[in-house]
Amino acid sequence: MVKHTGRPGYLQIADDLREQIRGGSLAPGAPLPSTAQLSEQYDASLSVVKMAVGLLRNEGLVIGQQGKGVYVRDLAEAPATDLAAEVSELRTAVRDLSARLARVEKKLQA
Repeated sequence: MVKHTGRPGYLQIADDLREQIRGGSLAPGAPLPSTAQLSEQYDASLSVVKMAVGLLRNEGLVIGQQGKGVYVRDLAEAPATDLAAEVSELRTAVRDLSARLARVEKKLQA
């Protein structure tokens, strides 16, 4: 059940499902309960549940199969994330965008 802690419900649901996946109670290849079942289980709207499952998809923990459902991905197959490299790429992109914005602002002031 989603608690009223100030933390968004979809993050609470994603955290719980992630813990079940990593703890083994949702094994690789196992289907997640349906959106309706998760909505009832967590006492949350369908849209909140869909956001939670979408987050797990983005993390590579689950895979959706059209018309069949959402299944737990084998963690050995899950893409490895290199957080340090991602942060470095983001910093570079922000620095480049900041420089471009400064040039545009300078042209607009002229």
